[in-house]
Amino acid sequence: MNQTVRWLKIFTIITILLIAGCSNNTTSTKESKKKGDTSGGTLIYGRATDTVTLDPHNLIDAESSRISKNVFETLIDYEKEGTGVVPKLAKEWTISENGKVWTFKLQDNVKFHDGTDFNADAVVYNFNRMMEESHPQHQGDFSIFNRTFKGVIQEVKAIDPQTVQFSLTAASATFLPNLGITTFGIISPTALKEYGDQIKDHPVGTGPFKYEEWKQNDSVTLVKNEKYWVNGLPKLDKVMFKVIPDNSSRLTALKNGEIDVMDGLNQTDLPSIEKDSNLQLFKRPAGSLGYLTFNLAKPPFDNVKVRQAINHAINKQGIIDTFYGPVAKQAKNMLPPFIWGYNDDVKGYDYNPEKAKQLLEEAGFPDGFDTEFWIMSTERSYFPQPTKVAEALKSDLAKVGINVKIVSFEWATYLSKLTKGEFPFAGIGRISENGDPDNFLFTMLSSESVQNRSMYKNEKVDELLRKAQTTIDKEERTKLYIEAQELVFEDAPTIPLAYVETPMAGGNYVKGYIPHAIGYESLAEVYLEK
Repeated sequence: MNQTVRWLKIFTIITILLIAGCSNNTTSTKESKKKGDTSGGTLIYGRATDTVTLDPHNLIDAESSRISKNVFETLIDYEKEGTGVVPKLAKEWTISENGKVWTFKLQDNVKFHDGTDFNADAVVYNFNRMMEESHPQHQGDFSIFNRTFKGVIQEVKAIDPQTVQFSLTAASATFLPNLGITTFGIISPTALKEYGDQIKDHPVGTGPFKYEEWKQNDSVTLVKNEKYWVNGLPKLDKVMFKVIPDNSSRLTALKNGEIDVMDGLNQTDLPSIEKDSNLQLFKRPAGSLGYLTFNLAKPPFDNVKVRQAINHAINKQGIIDTFYGPVAKQAKNMLPPFIWGYNDDVKGYDYNPEKAKQLLEEAGFPDGFDTEFWIMSTERSYFPQPTKVAEALKSDLAKVGINVKIVSFEWATYLSKLTKGEFPFAGIGRISENGDPDNFLFTMLSSESVQNRSMYKNEKVDELLRKAQTTIDKEERTKLYIEAQELVFEDAPTIPLAYVETPMAGGNYVKGYIPHAIGYESLAEVYLEK
């Protein structure tokens, strides 16, 4: 192996590549300590939709990640109030001079929930499961692995029980931050061998909470890991993630004491929550993007002028004012402005129905056309009141001659159909997984990414995004992302709609809760002070 440098040196370099945003919450750690920490109790978290899978390696949605974040752990993690890299299951690491070999020293005395040892062999077994089609537990699509690490990781091997080494095909600016994505949580190899493709219903990790029960479309219950490797944690005895599809019904449940924390607030409810002494508001940093996507494989959306016309036809600010409120800003790029690399010079498409009609005529559709617009049936942080947003969009498009039929599906079915490319035109969103531009731009716009819903392919954009992954200098990476965003603006494969700072609410007795920009967080340090 080439000469290595200690992780603190490389940590300084890598951290420069990451945004370290902060969260303005109403409950501070300082305040909690002043009042005295308490342990025990059950926290009930109200959410709009159910988990799709409990297999972290095959998750593609935030609700599955929310559970995995508390059951499984990754080699590295992100700061509590930012996206800087910090140790987790790996306590330190080194990198070779050529940037291609990363060596991780693992935490000592960590056990999986089934009592077996967490060690280097477990890490190798997990990554080989995702990498090798011949692996006995290679069941699933492993879509996030494929878009982040396929062709990047060459080999993973155990040096000794507490040391694991990753060899890369080339130096990578995104390797370290990507290791913290929840999908790379380490599963007990013993459990994988026992349950096989049913591991999705039997999750066994090293995290602060253990899996107890999943009542589909109702709740997921986790219990305290009494043998958690971090002393004094977790503080709660139990956590239940309860599905309550309607935002207003969820808020009523919070006010009635049926749940303790909730996401998905209607913007019209914010003033009343702020005035209620029994409640508190939490603010998740603006790490999410709501957007509309065309399917470029389906006419007429293969025509760039049609896509540009629809961009001009939709009153985006009107939709934001009516359904999002002050927690959102109109979007113009497929990258939130809190992430470095954002191109503020892109002008965006203004609301201009006459320009839309002109472009439709140039595209060969002077009288418009009929199409479907697909939308999820339940609220998401980036799509509050989705059906009403769809109706507003339908009204806008009717004014330029486009007749829209709204089609809706429940969350898991909706995600599956979007992934298969069955839709013509749809609404969806993305939440930051690690604060790196690659996590938005490559994921949603590279033809190599399975999460490129639009089926967009521009060879120059692909080249820029792939080059950015192997360019270590942040300034040079920024230039690549700036250029890519300009090309995407012209091609208009999507309609960026809203950058959203997601408000949440909880009882005033919930302490230590810090919403994270990635959209979900560990609840290990949360406690109830009643």
